[in-house]
Amino acid sequence: MAAPDLHVALIWPEIPWNTGNTARSCLAFGAQLHLVAPLGFSLEASAVKRAGLDYWEHVHPVVHRDLDAFLAALPALGTPWLLTAEAERTLHDAPLAAPSVFLLGCESAGLPRQIRDRHREQCLRIPQAHGVVRSLNQSTAAAIALAEFRRRHPLP
Repeated sequence: MAAPDLHVALIWPEIPWNTGNTARSCLAFGAQLHLVAPLGFSLEASAVKRAGLDYWEHVHPVVHRDLDAFLAALPALGTPWLLTAEAERTLHDAPLAAPSVFLLGCESAGLPRQIRDRHREQCLRIPQAHGVVRSLNQSTAAAIALAEFRRRHPLP
């Protein structure tokens, strides 16, 4: 089996429903899910399985023991693209190419500053109307990024 051309990494995810929804989107768009510990829930939790519906058994997430372990594996996965509401460049303006990795931070704090500083040129935001909404839900943002990548690079 060929290595995936698309990955999603959730850094310190806290909400099982978001992880389950992201897992389902990864399956739909042919992406590998990566989870970076510590996780705010058990992977055996019924909430994760329920959010992933009957697809959870097919997800096979790669779980990294900590941020350092993930960052060591990152260069082999592809170009990192960091989804953050603070970015100047939009997802639609990014030169997405295979292989790519979308990184999303935990729901309460977003991506750690050290990662954003290290990959400043790869920080992306999803265009949205200015107003009351500060940012999109983590799993919604992941699905939008996955769809944009697949729009440019369709599955066979």
